Amino acid sequence: QVQLVESGGRLVQPGGSLRLSCAASGRTFSSYAMAWFRRAPGKEEREFEFVAAISQSGSTAHYLGSVKDRFTISRDNGKNTVYLQMNSLKPEDTAVYFCAARRDSPTPGPGTYEHWGQGTQVTVSS
Repeated sequence: QVQLVESGGRLVQPGGSLRLSCAASGRTFSSYAMAWFRRAPGKEEREFEFVAAISQSGSTAHYLGSVKDRFTISRDNGKNTVYLQMNSLKPEDTAVYFCAARRDSPTPGPGTYEHWGQGTQVTVSS
């Protein structure tokens, strides 16, 4: 079992940067692939959009096309933490951002992730 807690979300102006963190409990963090999803305003509760995912070792990462040149996912297995560095933020990036964990290889499908955090709000607005 792993518990996930996101942090770092806040109001930021267009063009700004944020780094989200997701801290995991337990001693098996390095056995989980990790991902970030988001839910935009007005979407259904389980209508998640894949943002990025990273393998257990951190050697492989996958991104949503629209964020690939702006966002970077990384992890520190010694600190049980996964990060999402977000640069050049746009209003359409406004969403609640969730981190998620699964024991197998990283995938973009939210239904395949076993553990989820509660989310952190990111608002991009002037």
